[in-house]
Amino acid sequence: MDKFDCVVTELKVWDIRFPTSMGHHGSDAMHGEVDYSAAYVTLKTDSSDGIIGHGLTFTLGKGTDIVVKAIEVIRPRILGRNIKDVFQGFGKFWQEIVRDGQLRWLGPEKGVVHIAASAVFNALWDLWAKKENKPVWKLLADMSPEQIISLVDFSYITDAISKEEALEMLKKNEATKQDREKILLEKGYPAYTTSAAWLGYSDEYLTKLCKEALEEGWTKFKVKVGANLEDDIRRCRIIREKIGPDMEMMVDANQRWDVKDAIEWMKNLTQFKLKWIEEPTSPDDVQGHRVIAEAMEPYGIGVATGECCQNRVMFKQFIRDGKIKYCQIDSCRLGSINENIAVLLMAKKYGVAVCPHAGGVGLCELVQHIIMFDYLCVSGTTEDRVCEYVDHLHEHFVDPVVIKNAAYTAPKDPGFSSEMKTESISDYEYPTGAVWQKLLKEGKFTL
Repeated sequence: MDKFDCVVTELKVWDIRFPTSMGHHGSDAMHGEVDYSAAYVTLKTDSSDGIIGHGLTFTLGKGTDIVVKAIEVIRPRILGRNIKDVFQGFGKFWQEIVRDGQLRWLGPEKGVVHIAASAVFNALWDLWAKKENKPVWKLLADMSPEQIISLVDFSYITDAISKEEALEMLKKNEATKQDREKILLEKGYPAYTTSAAWLGYSDEYLTKLCKEALEEGWTKFKVKVGANLEDDIRRCRIIREKIGPDMEMMVDANQRWDVKDAIEWMKNLTQFKLKWIEEPTSPDDVQGHRVIAEAMEPYGIGVATGECCQNRVMFKQFIRDGKIKYCQIDSCRLGSINENIAVLLMAKKYGVAVCPHAGGVGLCELVQHIIMFDYLCVSGTTEDRVCEYVDHLHEHFVDPVVIKNAAYTAPKDPGFSSEMKTESISDYEYPTGAVWQKLLKEGKFTL
């Protein structure tokens, strides 16, 4: 029997939350204290091989239940579908789900429904890769340019890139793809750390974490800014003095400022030799990002954004018109890999470096596959590119990321690295899990 000739018999979804706010992990100028969370999905089929697809989408605590409900609304469109048919026309299937007429009205192709769809498609990608006994990055890398193009919805972006242009770009990389794969397996993909400088950390703790990161070999550091200028100057000075003048340093305002405020605030931070300012203003303000980018050019500081960019159409505008220098794709904000490929292709055409957003719950595990595919098949380079790494919650995954020499090691196990441990699901399901029941009983959290 064909291993793909089976139908989806079950789609389950859990509200999984981790009390990261208790340690100020993930704290920034806009979102305050957060509890890293995920709407977590499993897909079962009637296949005798017992392979299960695992996927998730990332949230910050409150509202995860809303995303769970959206996934439950999508579920009837998935149940009973033949997996062979789904994967043979995966691009069209993606369009079918995200273009459901009544659900689309809630977006379209953005917001809660789109985030929910990403969890479902992340689970489907995990299932596909496990069926092929390959990690997702390798599954993608082994596809022909024509197969890759078939995954992408080019609607609304053909004025920026055509299918023919995209296909030609992919074909140009075919001859040297194997050479890059050898390099990837040997050296991994370069990473930077955000873990040392969350906004809620004390100066003493920040200093301690920075020292430890240097000892571990990190050479690229990101600092959260935007709440208080004096605090930002002091904290940036601590980091720069610790890491020295030659290591890369970036700052992230998490959308805190208006355009004029961003420019004036950043002028005070240019003294610290910064690579980029991330999310300086509203994630929907293309023109605002352009103005900020132009103001930062004399200082050699680029503008980075994308973790809250809602779809390929918004990315089109930021890449083509917003003058962003660094494109920060996200494995859960967009509609999974299918839509991310569209963004990678546009970034390649317009010469914008892709530096993914990661961290959270499982984002590092997921996005490493996408950026490795980009290196092998799309951009063909790691020059001026780096993938975010946050050292939180990896212990809850069956196949967690592995960092060596400040680089992501290419995953070897089949799938999307998205499967959570059974005990983690049991402990952290909200609010019935053992950990949450204990915290609620102790009065440390309230429903």
